[in-house]
Amino acid sequence: MRLGQLYVALTVFVVVVAAAGAAAAPQEGHGVDTDSVAVDADVPDPDTFEAPEEDGVATVNGAEYDTVQAAVDAAGPGNTVRLSGRFDENVTVRTPNVTVTAARPGTGGNAAAGSGDPIAMIDGGGEGDVLAIEAPNVTVERVWFNNSGWNADTEDAGVFVNGTDATLDSVRLTEVTFGVWVDGVDGVTVENSTIVGRDEVQSHAERGNGINLWKTEDVVVRGNDITRVRDGIYFSWAEGVEATDNRMWDLRFGVHYMYSDDNLLADNLAFDNDVGYALMVSENLRIIDNRAVGNDGGSGHGILVKDVEDTTIRGNVLADNEHGLYASNGQDNRIESNLVMENTVGVHSTAGSTDQTVVNNSFVHNDLQAFSTNDAVVSWNGTDGGNYWSDARTADRSGDGVSEIRHRPAGTVEQVRHEHPQAAVFAESPAFSAVRMAENSFPVLSSPGIVDHHPLVDSPHDWEQYYADHTDNAHRND
Repeated sequence: MRLGQLYVALTVFVVVVAAAGAAAAPQEGHGVDTDSVAVDADVPDPDTFEAPEEDGVATVNGAEYDTVQAAVDAAGPGNTVRLSGRFDENVTVRTPNVTVTAARPGTGGNAAAGSGDPIAMIDGGGEGDVLAIEAPNVTVERVWFNNSGWNADTEDAGVFVNGTDATLDSVRLTEVTFGVWVDGVDGVTVENSTIVGRDEVQSHAERGNGINLWKTEDVVVRGNDITRVRDGIYFSWAEGVEATDNRMWDLRFGVHYMYSDDNLLADNLAFDNDVGYALMVSENLRIIDNRAVGNDGGSGHGILVKDVEDTTIRGNVLADNEHGLYASNGQDNRIESNLVMENTVGVHSTAGSTDQTVVNNSFVHNDLQAFSTNDAVVSWNGTDGGNYWSDARTADRSGDGVSEIRHRPAGTVEQVRHEHPQAAVFAESPAFSAVRMAENSFPVLSSPGIVDHHPLVDSPHDWEQYYADHTDNAHRND
């Protein structure tokens, strides 16, 4: 029987059995029963923040003012404006090289920046930007910005940055549409800060972004906690940006690249979002050592790669998502040394993804290790070795750690299971096992899909640490 005929026969078999309500018990699989994947994020609870109650006082050069605006207008280049208490106003800084900070120790930022509530808050009254920076070299530290305007179309933000080389360090932004909007200026740093949007806006699509980078270069986004907005960090025509050690949850996309080249994304955590990291229409990205856990919304991808070229995706942990990795129409990308585990689909590769190098990854206990809509057989391996597949049948006669038996993680059986989910009950049945064995053993029986000619016998990853009884919290660099 030809393989195409076998596929049709299997499909008919599955549909008929499901319609008849038949039950079958699969054989014991190669994986093991496990607890769910655990992530110890240790993120702040934004509902416990307490605002200062005393009236605000702003001090500059020994003089006191009852508004921040009066103080920053009185400040000269190099001066520091010190704040305490609560201010109800919108502020614009037009003087270069000014610092605005809390008057006493404390933090407006997140757990990584310190502890305690900030002693200075500026409330924007639900109108426009709470703070607008319109001069270069402005620094803002340990101040709480609350209650921006509600209009996403006019880019209402907690802090609107229109001055080069601005620094926001250990600030807190709450009840904001956009958290920080960087508007076509370069050299900005946003670090150790907390950004919380509005629960009242039910749809993620109607919210603003946490940190919005527009036509900017040489920006640093580091150590921030971002939640309740649309996208945590949004890139639009942004280049040379280093986004590291950020934590993002309850969002549409944790990180979203559009038309943004030559950027680094490293050591971040995205969990409980629709998509962890969305890479779209960009080139030369470095996606290194990030974690995406429990991203299972409408799209449900740990990493989404669409129309991306010359990009390295290395050392990431993609666990407990709907799709660990979704790759569509990518060219010349390198996907290596990632741990892809306990996802509904480990990796979904579509037609148009060409010249990709996929090597030294571990695919562990995914419901469906891989699925491909390619119309040809695609090889996922290097010259000396391929990837580790927890369900692969391997034989290492030479003792070099590489199996002499090729592995078909995405072939006829996987296509049947993807198109007919009711087939999952037969995943380890003799009939399906026979098809897998044929595809693995006889290259002439090659349906379109993915083949690993040199699967690894052992995983290069310590994947057990990511289960509930091996909780890992080493991600943070506190």
